[in-house]
Amino acid sequence: MTTLVLGAGVIGLATAYALHKAGDDVHVVERLDGPGLATSFGNAGGLCPGFAGPWAAPGMVAKALKWMVAPSAPLKIRPRLDTRQWAWLLQFARECNADRSAANKRAMQAIAHYSQAQLAALVEDTGITFDHGHGGVLQTFRSEEALDAGERAASVLENLSIPHRLVPPHEIAQIEPALAGSSAQFTGALHLPNDQTGDCAAFCQALADWLTERGGRFSYGVDVQSIRIKGARFEALETAQGVIEGQRVVLAAGPFANRLLKPLGSAQPLYPVKGYSLTYELDEDIAVPRSSVMDEDSKLMFTRLGNRLRVGGVAELSGFDSTLRAAQIGAIRAETEALFPSLRGLAEPTPWCGFRPMTPDGRARIGAAPGLDGVWLNLGHGSNGWTQAAGAGQLVADLMTGRSPSINPAPYEPN
Repeated sequence: MTTLVLGAGVIGLATAYALHKAGDDVHVVERLDGPGLATSFGNAGGLCPGFAGPWAAPGMVAKALKWMVAPSAPLKIRPRLDTRQWAWLLQFARECNADRSAANKRAMQAIAHYSQAQLAALVEDTGITFDHGHGGVLQTFRSEEALDAGERAASVLENLSIPHRLVPPHEIAQIEPALAGSSAQFTGALHLPNDQTGDCAAFCQALADWLTERGGRFSYGVDVQSIRIKGARFEALETAQGVIEGQRVVLAAGPFANRLLKPLGSAQPLYPVKGYSLTYELDEDIAVPRSSVMDEDSKLMFTRLGNRLRVGGVAELSGFDSTLRAAQIGAIRAETEALFPSLRGLAEPTPWCGFRPMTPDGRARIGAAPGLDGVWLNLGHGSNGWTQAAGAGQLVADLMTGRSPSINPAPYEPN
């Protein structure tokens, strides 16, 4: 059985790995010149099932409206003459309901924790390395409002039996000594000791190499123009470089997938939400996080990746506009160097941006494409793609090969 996987980001590669283990002949097709070069390249680096949850939550609409007039903000909506943007925003607003938000969080927590176990099995099986850290994540609060939200999150974690601890301000520096020199005034923190970190781009390259050594095929620099369907059955990918045939295909192309799905009547509620990151090259003995810090007030994550510090955050709804906006970059850098003053003497950090494939409810879409035979989807993981990849890949592979999945697939079914 030849299965084509469209996309060599972390979702596509995790899918290819699971299908390879199931016995498929896997052929990964990628528009860029190598694995992990798009959304997977510069993400925040957190493998954080404890934080998995939807952006659509009670009160978020009011916050988003307030942030629209701010030069820089954690969530920035840039209105466009684009019906897709407005339709997505309307659906997002509907999900900012306590009951819907709670249900979405439960679904996202389920696949995130399943994925943590699947990633451990994958790493043990392959032996690949990617600056994988097991030092946990510390979520810091600098306002009473953020602390209240953290206490509510702790209650949810308690119900899900997820290890965690609410940390008073005077104990924060004991968990993360780099914060001792910060000028920030913390109201508290939430520590998730089992969350992890890792370089997603390095993972993609290592897993692609592992699969190649075992017979997996990779076609890079391929512009897929359409999916050929005959009698509702998948036949081939039509590309600028020629036809690529297979028995079935998995679309793991992130926010770009709807360009191919819309003509087939199977478009999904995806919108490209731009995220930013900065990467600092570190000197020895510099005071930066030993593992990872998530600052709730700025919505920035600071993650140690070997001899680098990755800072990721911001959600900008502006279509596929890849502009690295100076206001956003400047705000991220200012927040970073206020929390970790020792970074001020280092060389300029490297900026980056990429497009998260977001759904309004935060849930990924995993399963058979509606009305099509042989077309499968693994899309819409948003800011949780790195966290959910191994589990999502295994889930779609189980569905495709007729095995009973270890988690309920119903919450992630495509439209």
